[in-house]
Amino acid sequence: MSTPLDAVFQKVRSENRAALIAYIPAGFPSQSGCAKAITALAAAGVDAIEIGYPYSDPVMDGPTIQEAAEISIKGGTNAADVFSALKTATNAGVAAVVMTYWNPIEKYGLDAFAKSIVENGGSGVITPDLTIEESDRWLEATTKHGINPIYVVAPSTADARLAQVVAKTGGFVYAASVMGVTGARTDIPVDASALVARVKNATELPVSVGLGVSTREQAKHVAAYADGVIVGSAFIKLLLNSKSEQEGLDAITALAKELALGVREGR
Repeated sequence: MSTPLDAVFQKVRSENRAALIAYIPAGFPSQSGCAKAITALAAAGVDAIEIGYPYSDPVMDGPTIQEAAEISIKGGTNAADVFSALKTATNAGVAAVVMTYWNPIEKYGLDAFAKSIVENGGSGVITPDLTIEESDRWLEATTKHGINPIYVVAPSTADARLAQVVAKTGGFVYAASVMGVTGARTDIPVDASALVARVKNATELPVSVGLGVSTREQAKHVAAYADGVIVGSAFIKLLLNSKSEQEGLDAITALAKELALGVREGR
């Protein structure tokens, strides 16, 4: 099984750098605004995009992403809109995955969800609240349709547990750099590099760090040891705080270009 996401990590490895991965919730800031933001991020140099499935009870998301998800849900975003955003990303020439809590997958139907990922050019699904013990049916569906099941590990994950989780993971391992919820931070916790080192002891899969990066300097720092740098809240904050749609698009374009330079300076 090889997906566009796998190709991205092969490419960045050959260029001796980390991948820049952006996160945006489907339907935010609006349906059309989301499509424009995805296109802008792709044009500005991100390597892959995570499409968030807006959810009413997001255990892992900080206030910025929660606010964006609420706007999206109020706008009526549904599964079809999530897959449409995924298609927009893959049509723009970047690898793309969906990040979702388990409930929407179960509601939609496991096989149907995995099939829809493939039909819209997607490479996999990140499931932050799904444990490997409860994954058998999901792993059957992802294997059948040839997409990556991406699991999240944290500094609190014990080494024995890490080995079990990464054995079920495809595409990349999502390393949450801090204990707690998502959000841009002024500094990247030292836990992050130690966690990546531990993950790399357990697998040859790429390891991407999420939770906290918002500047070129931080991207450069994380890119020194991680295979992927995930940025979400920093982009969302710019869109939330912009006075107009165009101002928001210009702001995320400028940040993405800076971060793209950062991931290239890390090594």
